[in-house]
Amino acid sequence: MPGSWLRVSSLGRLARWTVAAVAIGGASLDLNAESHSRRIVSLGGSVTETVFALGAGADVIAVDQSSLFPEQVRALPQVGYFRRLSAEGVLSLAPDLILASEGSGPPPVIDQLEASGVRIVWVEDGYGPDAAIGKIRTVARELGLEERGQELENRIISQIGEAEDLRKLIVEVPRVAFIWGHGAGGVTMAGSGTGAAVMIDLAGAENAASSMQGYQPISAEALVLAAPDAYVIPETTLASLGGFEGMMRLPGMSATPAGRSKRVVEVDLLGFIGFGPRVGDSLIDLMRELHPELKRDVPRR
Repeated sequence: MPGSWLRVSSLGRLARWTVAAVAIGGASLDLNAESHSRRIVSLGGSVTETVFALGAGADVIAVDQSSLFPEQVRALPQVGYFRRLSAEGVLSLAPDLILASEGSGPPPVIDQLEASGVRIVWVEDGYGPDAAIGKIRTVARELGLEERGQELENRIISQIGEAEDLRKLIVEVPRVAFIWGHGAGGVTMAGSGTGAAVMIDLAGAENAASSMQGYQPISAEALVLAAPDAYVIPETTLASLGGFEGMMRLPGMSATPAGRSKRVVEVDLLGFIGFGPRVGDSLIDLMRELHPELKRDVPRR
């Protein structure tokens, strides 16, 4: 790998959570556990991930295009992107429950789905560990899996405590730029008010683009002004750019401290800013990659 190009493995395909089970507090949660023979359409990547983490994956009959984890969801029928749904496509699957991420739509389609009589449960979105816990509580309550939900919640709480312990050991605060998009013409940098900014702050780093709001197209001038010490980039974005070398060919990318040191941390997009059950793993692994001092024999809880 060039320079210090790193992959946060638990955020991507090599996640510690296997498709078969989730280890929580020494126990094992079967992701294909017996449930109540529901027919669930799950809309939103983190919502789907939560359903599977709770052990109700066998009840999911379809998902939207943003649902990419765990691996077996990719074999399920898709109903389009959760913000651009077709009522006919969803209703043709005869669901008895739709678990919908906040923002699912468009509104006329939601009106049609509600008029059909199918039950729709809205799952509030948001940024940070509290958002992940809120999703777990909502879905667990609806599916009657509160005990498993509590185990997942306790795990996240423990991980946030671990992250707080790690923050006390941080020596330097790096400036970090989160790069996201598809292809050289569609790449943006995350400013304030974004999920990426929240994760960067929680990881004990500084968002190099905090003077901007939202996701803004990058330029050589913006990158040089931001002067990041490290880039964080989703694996899908990096692939669309042609890998590390393609990324470094973007104007201004190699002219920053991060570019000169080739310090790039590759992450899984849904794990990083989906704010689902993997949020604790994502945060801790990001901290360890951004702060070399945290890799020195600091045990996990």
